[in-house]
This record gives sequence, structure tokens and C-alpha cells, in this order.
Amino acid sequence: MLIVMKRGHTEAELEEVIQEIEKVGYRPHVSRGVETTLVGAIGKGPTPELMEHFRALRGVAEVIPISKPWKLASLEVQPFPTVLEFPTGKTGDGHVLVAAGPCGVESREQTLKAARYVKAHGAAMLRGGAFKPRTSPYAFQGLGVEGLKILAEARKETGLPVVTEVLSPEQVELVAEYADALQIGARNAQNFPLLQAVGESGKPVLLKRGMSMTLEEFLMSAEYILSRGNMRVILVERGIRTFEKATRFTLDVSAVPVLKSWTHLPVWVDPSHPAGRREWVIPLALAGLAAGADGLIVETHPEPEKALSDAAQQLHEHEFADLMERVRRLVEALGKTLSAPAQGAFPPHRG
Repeated sequence: MLIVMKRGHTEAELEEVIQEIEKVGYRPHVSRGVETTLVGAIGKGPTPELMEHFRALRGVAEVIPISKPWKLASLEVQPFPTVLEFPTGKTGDGHVLVAAGPCGVESREQTLKAARYVKAHGAAMLRGGAFKPRTSPYAFQGLGVEGLKILAEARKETGLPVVTEVLSPEQVELVAEYADALQIGARNAQNFPLLQAVGESGKPVLLKRGMSMTLEEFLMSAEYILSRGNMRVILVERGIRTFEKATRFTLDVSAVPVLKSWTHLPVWVDPSHPAGRREWVIPLALAGLAAGADGLIVETHPEPEKALSDAAQQLHEHEFADLMERVRRLVEALGKTLSAPAQGAFPPHRG
């Protein structure tokens, strides 16, 4: 249920409401607006008697049942957009952020080169997989801990925050030591123990939509993270599996405005995985932003033809530069702000 506090309520009255919520076994979530304070009481459906109990408390204006099953992700609990802030910029509520880098961390040289040029062209976050979930057990699985160390070195040199995928609950603590944000891939979008573990990590989470998930199921997966007290979640539309075979997946552009009308969480688009081919990545990226996305996560590689995974969909540097120039123009036309790292000379580099 959602408890609306009266205008001019005191902090003591708010604290009394919070204590009563906890006393009956619910979990409080306070959302402070410019004029109104909302308190979400998260738990099983309330009885009419329980709602009346809260209506009688000092400082309470109204008590409303939350209709959506995704309680904490709902606009009913938080009617204004969540904005996530990183050292290089923001995402959400008119702020657009681009994460870019190679699909997999293959070597120190490859990753550092990619990190340097994605920063130079305006990306505000470095992506790269240290652990790679692959369909074939014989395919490249990533460098593991060595890959995490390379990503950390790239962050130290460029100042770009790092996002990388975590595959199991047992990995969360390790990956969180190196990464600024944790990615949950499509194959793990309903791995509930993993979702709970990243929720408890406190790190920002990029949650990718499963290839066969409805939007309702997608938000319920996000709810697993939010319910552990971690409200820093970004929803990533990355394409779903349909009968169409021309593309690797079908990018559900309509998911962006639908999600924006249902949840306060930032929504990003991954144009690389649905495209499957680099020549289609830029159009899909621009379509996602035009539909209202708060960010992009894009694959780019210094030498895509030599990439050990997803070679066909990774952009060359000049293609990534072209994408970023188009993104800048589109974001400006939409009246939004593109987050970008401070440019300037890179720190001295050895090796």
C-alpha cells in the first residue's frame, strides 16, 4: 500500500508511520517529492482494517493500495524518475549515458585501446565481459579474474566507470570488488538467487531483458533486486526471440515507452545483440533513443574481425565515432543532456 503524508507533516509523524509499517511486518520505502512525501509499505496485500489503521495515524492524508505486482518499481510508489549518477555523468530524467567497449576482455592491449577511444568519442562508461556465458562450452569463456584486473586498470587510466557481467551468486562479491556496476545478462534475467545477490551488493545493476520475457516478468525480475534494498537498477531492452530470422533478435522498441509509463527506473537499449551485424547497430541505437531510452550499451572492438566473441556485431572505432556524433545530435534535438567524461590528456601510460 502507498501512504500519502499530509503537507507540512513533521519528521516525528513520518517516523511514527515508518515504525508502524515495520511493526506489522512490511518494509517501508520513503519517496520525497517537492510538495508530497509518499511512503510505500511493501508486503502482502493489506486488509481494509490495516489500511484504516494507517489512515488514523497522525500526518497521514491517504492510504492507497498498490495495484501493480512490481511494487518498488512502480510509479505508484515513486512518481518521479530515478536518476543514477556515476563519476562521468547521469542517466534518467533527461540525462542520457552511453556505455561502450568490447564484448569480451581478450587482452590488456585490446581492452585499454578500446577504453581510450570510447572515452575520446564521448562514452561515459566502459563495458567488457570478464566472464562470458556462451551457448557452446567450447567457445571463449572470458579471462575471469585476469579480465577484471584489466578492466580495473582501464578505469584507472581513463576514469571511466566499469560495467561487467556476473554469472552466479558466488561471483558477486568478487566482481563487485572491481566493477562500478554489475550486469545481469539475458540468460540470467530470471536467476532469482543471483538477482537477490546483486541486490544485496549495493552496486548499480544493469538488468537485461530475457530473450523470451514479457515486460511484466522483466519488472518482476527487477523487483527481486529492489526488494533487497538496492534501488539503483537500469532496465536494458536487448531484443527478444521472435519468428524473424533476418536479425539475431527482434529489438522491441515499443518496450521503451511502455516501461517508461510503468516504472521510475531508467531504461536503456542494447542495439548490438538484436542487430547481430554492425551495419544495423547505429539505426537500432538511434531508434531506441528516439523512443525515450535513457542510455545505450554498445559493443565496439579495436579489431572486430579478430574478436573472440560476437565479431560480426562489434563496431570499428570509426563506426563508433559516427554513432556518437549521431547520438549527440539526436539527444540535443530531443532536449536532453548527453553525459560525457571530461576530455583531456590521458594520464601517463606505461607498457
